[in-house]
Amino acid sequence: MKKLFTTLGNIWKIEELKERIMFTLLILLVYRFVSHVVLPGVDPTSPALTNNAKSGILGLLDMFAGGSFSRISILALGVMPYISASIVVQLLGIAVPTFQKMQKEGESGRNKLNQITRYLTVAITIVQSIGYVKTQVPVEAILPIMGTTMFYIVSVIVLTAGTLFVMWLGEKITDKGIGNGTSLIIMVGIIARLPNALAQEVTARVGSASEGGGPVALVLEIVALLAVVMFTVLIVQGVRKVPVQYAKKIVGNRQFGGVRQYIPLKVNAAGVMPIIFAQALMFIPGALTSFVPSFQGSWLMQFSNPVSLAYSLTFAFLIIAFTFFYTAITVNPTQMSDDMKKNGGFIPGIKPGFATSSFIDDVISKITFPGAVFLAIIAILPSIAVKFGIKQEFAQFFGGTSLLILVGVVLDTLQQIESYLLMRHYDGLMKTGRITGRTGVPAASSNAVL
Repeated sequence: MKKLFTTLGNIWKIEELKERIMFTLLILLVYRFVSHVVLPGVDPTSPALTNNAKSGILGLLDMFAGGSFSRISILALGVMPYISASIVVQLLGIAVPTFQKMQKEGESGRNKLNQITRYLTVAITIVQSIGYVKTQVPVEAILPIMGTTMFYIVSVIVLTAGTLFVMWLGEKITDKGIGNGTSLIIMVGIIARLPNALAQEVTARVGSASEGGGPVALVLEIVALLAVVMFTVLIVQGVRKVPVQYAKKIVGNRQFGGVRQYIPLKVNAAGVMPIIFAQALMFIPGALTSFVPSFQGSWLMQFSNPVSLAYSLTFAFLIIAFTFFYTAITVNPTQMSDDMKKNGGFIPGIKPGFATSSFIDDVISKITFPGAVFLAIIAILPSIAVKFGIKQEFAQFFGGTSLLILVGVVLDTLQQIESYLLMRHYDGLMKTGRITGRTGVPAASSNAVL
């Protein structure tokens, strides 16, 4: 404990790190304040907004927006249009040669892709904002002083500006703060729901309207939550290290190369994307039963209940399938083999070229399956928690998209903080080893990461 307080004190001794942390906290505070500002022309006291809780895919969007979606806030769409645009550009970089060329152009190529992403974000936001005001804003909540047509026009402009404002805040955090700005904004939105969810669970266990269980059940739930978090950290940080040997080069009196490094192949290379894709498909049966009355009471209803066995098994299968799919399109063994060959590197015992790419592909296939299974288990844990009597709001933190995002963002941020500490010759946050985030792993001894 003394070492922890010493390390925290060292953080505030580094002036640059202290300024970055304070700047990040200030920006996040501004975001949370603005997220409570409702759209112009909306009556926040209207009874139509009192029970405006969302479920399904709308509940997922509301979680990413930190509750702004259900509050009819000017930041209701949050950063989701930007994330959607980023995913589209990323997929285009895999399928379209022009985008592939820009990815290989270095800094100039990245600037072009960022500009395209911003323009695409504006287009997606305009489309989503039109759908939002048409379907999610109750007519009863619109003030009579503003006509419906004028309200729709103003709302689309304000929602688009709100998303661009959030995107700007995220970029400012990335440039002048600590951690990835967009990820931190999503994380803050998720954490903002935790106090209310925990309060509901405490009330259900030990409050005046207790549903049974008492303090013992509450303590067991907290312990189970900590165990799930530790398990998730294990999955996020898990890597398979493939050794790479570099040939020696003698230039004058100096020797270059000749060191052994490794390629860190992540067990969960796809991250949270398989869960998002699988959830999008699992919302289709619910949408069909809502729009087609004849489907109500049919077998499709089993796939509309998140806690049913059929839903959980199908959800897990889709996650496993999408994990293999997303890993296949984002991790390119052939390109890794070519880059290794150009730099004079080789895997000991494996011939360069096709044999190396086949070996890497085989390793990826072997580690992807357990990673996909573990990811599926994490995704269905909230449904299992509900089966054990845990409230729906609190059960969301036992797994799924929210927990993976929280763990990943926290690890990335701690990794950056630890880098500042080690650069100033202070002890890191961990007594042994190094904190690793989603985008990097420590090199063995003094060797660098490939």
